[in-house]
Amino acid sequence: MENTHLKRHRDKLLITLMFTLIISVMNATAFNIVIPQVSEAFRMTTAQGSWITSIYILVFAIGTVIYGKLADIYKLKNLVTVGFILCAVGSIIGASAQVFPLVLTGRFIQAAGASVSPAIAMIIPVRYFSQEERGRALGIASIGTALGSVVGPIVSALTVSVFGWRWLFYISILFLFTIPFFRKYLEDDQKKRTRFDWQGGGIFAAAIALVMLSITKEVWQFALIGIVVLSLFIIRIHLAADPFIQPTLLKNKRYTLGLAIAFLTNGTGYSIFFLSPLLLFNVNHLDPGLIGLTMVPAALVTALFSFKSGKLADTKGNAYVFNIGTALLVTFFLLVILFVGASHIFISLFLIFGNLGHTFITIALFNAISRTLSAQEAGLGMGLLAMLNFISNAIAAAIFSKMVDMQFLQIWNPLNHSQNSIRYSNIFLCLLLLQIGIFLYYSRWSKHEKEK
Repeated sequence: MENTHLKRHRDKLLITLMFTLIISVMNATAFNIVIPQVSEAFRMTTAQGSWITSIYILVFAIGTVIYGKLADIYKLKNLVTVGFILCAVGSIIGASAQVFPLVLTGRFIQAAGASVSPAIAMIIPVRYFSQEERGRALGIASIGTALGSVVGPIVSALTVSVFGWRWLFYISILFLFTIPFFRKYLEDDQKKRTRFDWQGGGIFAAAIALVMLSITKEVWQFALIGIVVLSLFIIRIHLAADPFIQPTLLKNKRYTLGLAIAFLTNGTGYSIFFLSPLLLFNVNHLDPGLIGLTMVPAALVTALFSFKSGKLADTKGNAYVFNIGTALLVTFFLLVILFVGASHIFISLFLIFGNLGHTFITIALFNAISRTLSAQEAGLGMGLLAMLNFISNAIAAAIFSKMVDMQFLQIWNPLNHSQNSIRYSNIFLCLLLLQIGIFLYYSRWSKHEKEK
């Protein structure tokens, strides 16, 4: 009876987490469609106005790993409470701001609070579920991410058209409704209080900020400075009594190699969300509204099958799910390579294979990486994984942008004779080869993994 009650209790926690991730995705992407309006409202260039999204991504990535570290020291329910209240404060500041610096301040504070959501999305499945149930938990959490990607653009478009762009700040107020549920369903676990290395955390945050700025703003001098600061951080963790990152975590080869695989996999999979809209716009000549609708079926199917992929990871093993995901993703790449320029209806069907494959791979990989961590390392370890996903996306976006602007003189796909679609066919061929390489590398990495 007690086990049944505990299972229901934790299932309710997962439902709360799923709802939180829907809000998180909506909040993270809400301003992507209104950069021109914001720029016009404050008489700025588009590049200046884009800081409303750049600053959010920057703080969100850094905040994720900070909360991951704090979760190893403080109660998770208290971190959630503080984070979501902070996010609401940022919403009020941003919505009422009359000058752009205050708008950015609001967005900064929003991100500082909301970044607790990806941290708990990683930590809750690891901390509250056994290895035999963890895949299912990750699958349910992935449903929230998938649904958020469907609902987000629709809600954003309706909000802007009816109320104006300032009302997008109020999306994150919805986080407040989840606080009572988290406080009820999260255990009142008392952590071992240790000193938080704020100096080391600050150096680490500065290094990551510089690296991400160099990518998003293409100021490569920042990357060089970031590498120097990161070197100082490495010295710091070997000298501090309670460092921000224990050196033993970075010496865990299975964990660090898993991070490398996740980094490459996430960058490859990001092509689905970054390149597909560009292909539909430049090759199929669709308007933004129709592009969004074309991508909806894939997100809905992914939401439906995320739970199934998690269950498969628990029963058949992570490698089994990773292999299925690879087969689906490779199928997507092959279809796009062969039929690039086909009707957007076919592209919509192809995207189902891509979205579903990427989700299967992500769940399997995250589950496998979580098994390389001890209970004491789970918060920070999974926080670092989440942060690397954001960095991977930023680097992938920069690379894909450059590749789209390139003039490909050779047609690598002999079946493609359209000059307008050469670049996309060639880019996806590169991604296909990269994904095969990742699969071979993962097979070696997981060879000694003890799974069902």
